[in-house]
Amino acid sequence: MRDLTPRIALELIAHEGVAREAYRDSVGVWTWSVGITQASGHAVFPRYKDNPQPLEHCLAVFLWLLRTKYLSAVLAAFGAVELTEPQLGAALSFHWNTGAIARAGWVRRFVAGDAAGALVAMLDWARPPALLPRRRREQALFFDGVWTADGTALVYDVAKPAYRPAGANRVAIAPAIARLFAGEPRETATPA
Repeated sequence: MRDLTPRIALELIAHEGVAREAYRDSVGVWTWSVGITQASGHAVFPRYKDNPQPLEHCLAVFLWLLRTKYLSAVLAAFGAVELTEPQLGAALSFHWNTGAIARAGWVRRFVAGDAAGALVAMLDWARPPALLPRRRREQALFFDGVWTADGTALVYDVAKPAYRPAGANRVAIAPAIARLFAGEPRETATPA
């Protein structure tokens, strides 16, 4: 598997959640959509501060970044190893969250044929401890093919003046993801 699929996108979104306007994450970094920060190369602040976007635009920018920046890095890290859909999904989730696919020891172990060592080494990236549940979901997806997404996502409000994520609603996003993958027209502009 060498391409993004709707199922992979839904899984990754389920690991993250969505915010339609910019907020400050746990360490104060301005973040928007499905965990997008300035480090992605997409301008987040001040563009989305106090400027909520349609959910489909948030998802479109997320998919655009996955395809144009993150997917190639994951494929390069695994080289000639052909990944299954669950493996690609787990590796993309890991890279989206850490940005560290190229230097992760678990990837090197897997590529070298040490799947058991890779399974254990993936948890080396469970710091802070709040990341442990996510790493365990990525482990289960990569090594056992266990998907957890149900086609919905938590869509967070932003509490002001602190600009922190607040209450969330569970929203069915599978139809929007299907439209975006099908290339159907949408109401928002192309990501810039």
